[in-house]
Amino acid sequence: MSDVLLTLDEVHKLVVDALRANGCNSENAAAVADTIRAAERDNCASHGIFRLPGYIASLQSGKVNGAASPVVRQLSPGVIQADGGGGFAPLALQQSRSALAEAARNNGIAALALINVHHFAALWAEVEPLAASGLVTMAFTTYKPAVVPFGAKDPLYGTNPMCFGWPRGDKPPMVFDQASAAMARGEVMIAARDGEMLPPGVGIDSDGLPTTNPSEILDGGALLAFGGHKGSAIALMIELLVAGLTGQDFSFEAAVTDNNDGGPPNGGELMLAIDPSRFGDSEGWLAHAETLFEKLNVMEGARLPGDRRYSSREENEANGISIPASLHETCKGFLT
Repeated sequence: MSDVLLTLDEVHKLVVDALRANGCNSENAAAVADTIRAAERDNCASHGIFRLPGYIASLQSGKVNGAASPVVRQLSPGVIQADGGGGFAPLALQQSRSALAEAARNNGIAALALINVHHFAALWAEVEPLAASGLVTMAFTTYKPAVVPFGAKDPLYGTNPMCFGWPRGDKPPMVFDQASAAMARGEVMIAARDGEMLPPGVGIDSDGLPTTNPSEILDGGALLAFGGHKGSAIALMIELLVAGLTGQDFSFEAAVTDNNDGGPPNGGELMLAIDPSRFGDSEGWLAHAETLFEKLNVMEGARLPGDRRYSSREENEANGISIPASLHETCKGFLT
């Protein structure tokens, strides 16, 4: 399969132009493009340009409001709500970030309930700015049924990713982002596209039997939770944190209301922000955490979560990224 080399600025422009040609206003298009650019910059292909056809399909079907204007409210001193107005999540996240940070610094801890949005992105891109500003940050979101509860054969939970960010002063924050599924669904989709098999333990086929064929997982099968019953319990927890707290759809409810156009369903996200200077160790928390990171870094074979993403970032900023030529042609087709 031949590839096309693009600079990250070319990635951003391609996404903006394609979204605007299909019903997005400039604000929403730029916010989504920022997210896709960040994913490509950090070698997260499953949430980069690969997602653009899904974004476009959601606009073309009328499911997503490309001109949405988010509304940010303070529900209590420590709870912010951002109503995305049926648009894509990135603009609502950008416009509510400062309110969440302010509430966390005022109260020591705060939450953001993001509602009525279509979320299609990696969570680390949303957590990193807050962690870089000095706040311990967590984020959770749901999807549609894709993961089988432990012991069952039918999907009920979304892939239900979780993300955690820890500030490191003048160093890039430590941020990890992982699905509660054994593998992110986007990675399974890329494996199917590229004709690659998966490792054992990722999913089951339509008969409930283990399979390493990504197409069988996607076509009537399902993903397994990581770590068996432990990952399954975490997926359940995220359903409750995201939908149970905010009134948004659980993953099984989103499947009923979604039009299955290939884009993300309407749903929510929960973010938590913590000011570490307000928890009794205002002077020493940063240095204390660094002693743990130092112990980890000197262990043979170990690495700090997120390090590979940061190393990819510098290289891709300088040299650009490659995407399959077929995907590039598809994306160019959205411009007319």
